[in-house]
Amino acid sequence: MKLLVVGSGGREHAMCCKLMESKKTTKVFAAPGSDGMSLDGVSSTGISELDHVRLVQFAKEEGIDLTIVGPEVPLVNGVVDEFEAEGLRIFGPSKAAAQLEGSKEFAKKIMVDYNIPTAKYQAFSDLEAAKAYVVENGAPIVVKADGLAAGKGVVVAETVADALTALDEIMGDRAFGEAGSMVVIEECLRGEELSLMAFVSGETVVPMVPAQDHKRAFDGDAGPNTGGMGAYSPVPHIDAAIVEEAERTILRPMAKAMVAEGVPFTGILYAGLMVTEDGPKVIEFNARFGDPETQVVLPRLESDLVDVVEAVMSGEELALSWTEEACAGVVLASEGYPGSYEKGVSFDVPVNLSPGQKWYHAGTKEVVGQKGQWETNGGRVILLSSLGVDFKDALERTYRVLDNSTFNGLFYRSDIGSRALNASIENGNASLSKLI
Repeated sequence: MKLLVVGSGGREHAMCCKLMESKKTTKVFAAPGSDGMSLDGVSSTGISELDHVRLVQFAKEEGIDLTIVGPEVPLVNGVVDEFEAEGLRIFGPSKAAAQLEGSKEFAKKIMVDYNIPTAKYQAFSDLEAAKAYVVENGAPIVVKADGLAAGKGVVVAETVADALTALDEIMGDRAFGEAGSMVVIEECLRGEELSLMAFVSGETVVPMVPAQDHKRAFDGDAGPNTGGMGAYSPVPHIDAAIVEEAERTILRPMAKAMVAEGVPFTGILYAGLMVTEDGPKVIEFNARFGDPETQVVLPRLESDLVDVVEAVMSGEELALSWTEEACAGVVLASEGYPGSYEKGVSFDVPVNLSPGQKWYHAGTKEVVGQKGQWETNGGRVILLSSLGVDFKDALERTYRVLDNSTFNGLFYRSDIGSRALNASIENGNASLSKLI
């Protein structure tokens, strides 16, 4: 099979690497792809992920057997509908179904209507009404741009003043463009975050192993929200029973709800959860693989990814095979991210990695005419992923490389997974109540 992955980031790099392992794969293309992907034999097309006409044309001319979409923007813009209208096989939600990520208000309404556990909320398109609601309800409180904001349109405000400032920036200044024409204001849930993804087609749901992401930019969960600074899988301090509860009360009900609403979902359903004292509740739904969770979940997948996607698209709930090894990944980001940052900064990528370790390129470019020399081309630049015999080993293997290297113009969090690790050490098999 010839396969096409739409996207150019670290998530798509990980998707391509796993697809390359399939016994069915003859060639993997990426659009636009990246220099980092090319190192692994992926053919970068240079076609923008937003250029649906050229994507469809390429898939036809090249005889692509299956396309898988990585980023949210082409999904929300309807790339799946356009491929299917031309009789091309593609794995991802329709434009209507992708509103599960494209509009937080759309997602919240379905959750409320179908009793899927989530935070209480109100949606506003009027700035003054939103401010009045915040003043009336107090803080802590969560302010979210309704539309797509590259993972940065969420403010967890600890004070009323912070929430009002966030509203001014999102709705008044339009810091995230039209994504901020409406906001969703939620109660602030407390607990442990959990990322749970599943392969979905209609009411067919095949869950993946859980992961935990770190959204804040700096150590100690300080600083602004980012697209994610690191992740690991499994999540040793969260019981399997909680994951099973999330599948039963959240993933499967949402798949059924979308069918009932006349917008059946096909693709990767991502549930960003908060595990509270009352059980798991939804923070957000995404309509695609998470980033950086994909870079620590897919390395653990032993099943053939092409087989999995084809089976799910046919309505089969197959059993997935996973390694018992843990995987931990840490993001190196450009100094200044998630605010303004400089591109074109040269940096070195250590190449002497141990088995089970992998660099996933996101915002990188190979310096023209200098093979193996890299420069920055984005906010989140590159991620080092390491498999280990357990959670502690995976973390140590990743940080051993990072802490013994110098990365010009980049920064990374030094405490990915440390809270869970410390709790495990102090409490043995730490109970969730000790962490909330």
